[in-house]
Amino acid sequence: MPDPNKSLLDRLAEFLSPQPTSPSERRQELIETLREAQTEGLIDADALSMIEGVFQVGQLCARDILVPRAQIDWIDIGLALPEIVKSVIEAAHSRFPVFEGSRDNVIGILLAKDLLRHSTEKDFQVRDWLRPAVFIPESKRLSVLLRDFKDNRNHLAVVVDEYSGVAGIITIEDVLEQIVGDIEDEHDIDEEADNIISLDNGDIRVKGITELEQFNETLGTHFAPEDIETVAGLVIQHLGRVPKMGELIEIDGIEFEVQRADPRQIHILLARQISKKAD
Repeated sequence: MPDPNKSLLDRLAEFLSPQPTSPSERRQELIETLREAQTEGLIDADALSMIEGVFQVGQLCARDILVPRAQIDWIDIGLALPEIVKSVIEAAHSRFPVFEGSRDNVIGILLAKDLLRHSTEKDFQVRDWLRPAVFIPESKRLSVLLRDFKDNRNHLAVVVDEYSGVAGIITIEDVLEQIVGDIEDEHDIDEEADNIISLDNGDIRVKGITELEQFNETLGTHFAPEDIETVAGLVIQHLGRVPKMGELIEIDGIEFEVQRADPRQIHILLARQISKKAD
């Protein structure tokens, strides 16, 4: 713990000189000092959150934030060109991993701008416009990955497991969100009216900040834990931690699937009745 008898400036200065304490202890002391600085109004809450995010990035690896393979919008090189164009437009991403035969056989990355710009050209072949895929292990540190993204001007990496199978993908946006928080774009849920969306397969897509009262009214549930107001809070209280992306959590007959999350908060979940899933 920081020495309360020392000024804030003195404590910050101490971090510039060698100390016998371990790096983890010094890191925690620095965070506590910065939190005190925020309390005293020397830095704002957003700045403190980003600084803490930087520390988290240094401790996390690719497996902690990757998009699981089951949630990837894949492109099969064997599909006809009209089908590929339709898939790209519907998914509305800028980059797509392309596989041949098996999803563990990623042959490249297709940029939507390349496809939409050149697909009407005579003799256009998707294979000719694939960018090289970058493969990284699940254990790769996010701090190293972010530097690689920057140095190589690459925005997406394919994450492989110890058996060389595809575990998922990770983008530069995924890494940056650990520092600055969720980055909303034109395809993200934004309006309050869209807190809860019914999908064609019967699942319910829910923003983590959705109030439990609204969730209960929509699904006919009766969640009312003390001091918990949001769906994300309900799930975190039930687990005792922030779940990882792709994790399944069952609470009183409702299965929640974490669709978007970072180590600090849940952004998007899928909810479904267990009974409906079993039918």
